[in-house]
Amino acid sequence: MPHTRSANKRVRQNQTKRLLNRTEKGSIKAQIKKVLAAVEAKDRAAAEKEFKLATRLLDRAGTKHLVHKNLASRRKSSLARKINSLATTA
Repeated sequence: MPHTRSANKRVRQNQTKRLLNRTEKGSIKAQIKKVLAAVEAKDRAAAEKEFKLATRLLDRAGTKHLVHKNLASRRKSSLARKINSLATTA
């Protein structure tokens, strides 16, 4: 339990930030799943459209330090490789 007013305020702020961060991370995960579903369905156009949204979310999360920049970059690279593999197999 916090003993001071400022510590109590910090606890409230942390709870609010935690909820916002969880929703942001959840939307990133959902967007990545959409990209992977489009790749699985071998729909390159849909996969590229969803990938564009996913990169935007990942870049923003990396900039805000919600996730590490390298993690965002690695996820984007992995998704791009999967999308590019559709072109070679088609």
